[in-house]
Amino acid sequence: MYELRIRQRIREVPRETWDALVGPEASPFVEWTWLDCLEEAGCVGEGTAWTPLHFTLYRGDTLVAAAPAYAKTNSEGEFVFDWGWAEASERAGIGYYPKLIFAVPFTPATGDRALVAPGEDRVEITRVLAAAAKQWIDGTGVGSAHVLFPGAAESAAWESSGYATRYGVQYHWRRGEDASWDDFLGRFNSKRRNALKREAAQPAKDGVVIETLAPDALNRRMAAEMHALYGTTVDKFFYGRRYLNLRFFELVAERWKERLAWVVARKEGRVVAGAFNVQRGRVLYGRYWGTHVDLPFLHFNVCYYHGIRECFARGLDVFEPGAGGEHKRVRGFEPTITRSNHWIRDPRLRRAIEEFLTRERAAIQQHLADGDEGGD
Repeated sequence: MYELRIRQRIREVPRETWDALVGPEASPFVEWTWLDCLEEAGCVGEGTAWTPLHFTLYRGDTLVAAAPAYAKTNSEGEFVFDWGWAEASERAGIGYYPKLIFAVPFTPATGDRALVAPGEDRVEITRVLAAAAKQWIDGTGVGSAHVLFPGAAESAAWESSGYATRYGVQYHWRRGEDASWDDFLGRFNSKRRNALKREAAQPAKDGVVIETLAPDALNRRMAAEMHALYGTTVDKFFYGRRYLNLRFFELVAERWKERLAWVVARKEGRVVAGAFNVQRGRVLYGRYWGTHVDLPFLHFNVCYYHGIRECFARGLDVFEPGAGGEHKRVRGFEPTITRSNHWIRDPRLRRAIEEFLTRERAAIQQHLADGDEGGD
């Protein structure tokens, strides 16, 4: 009934055909243009640890589903950390790499991983893709398949196909019933509210102006500015990697303007900090940030407070500022469970990982419950 075709470049599928599968609630990062820019810029593909193997499912000549997929020879740039699994696998004499992942490279944003045509049964199609992935790794000798950051309903469909579920935690802002910044501040007790006001007022005291760039300001010069800022952050840390090159920034600034909500902070007319934000539907996504200066609370303002104000200005409901960060919680971002799903071909390793994930899920749920009990 279905035919699986694996595509080694996104351009093997016409843009209009691929994007017809991207539903209105999907994240922007599964759109054809984003994936194509990664490939054209060389951020994925030859010479990287990311080899495109996009799964496409056809009924006759009609594309009914697709899933961005890659063969990986390491675990970098995924944000679902399985280094310990790989080490245990190697100690047991079980090869862990290469592995198959269904994901958006370098992007820990929850969203559809199985892109399904309107009118199709999403659960059935996801299960077909799950079975096809198992069959593919059995036939190729690849050790495992991993689905990174699917939504809750999709994750359940992968789980029903035998893929173990893993939990993670991110911190997301939700507008709820608030209509303004002042409403948002009303969520906090007096002490915390005054602290947020003080932090939010600091840029003006330092002579810094923060703004979201209009589409006509997204040019090659600004792409270079944003790429330089991106480098300031990843270069700080021994584990930092410049996964994205200047060419990628130039391509998205040229071809993806309608999605970009780049933020810049200027002091005396010079760009001193910025954040790579993206909007689709009623969600704002924060990706990369960087700064050339060390000013108090600049990070919180560029990456958090400005984004919250933008959500009010644009009528957005959710702001996902990226991975990690307990410090986000006291600034109005709610702990949110993220998911991944995993199929390990070797039954011994699969059982050990499934037992670990059972304990890990319980620990995460308990951690969140304890935090809720602690209050503000």
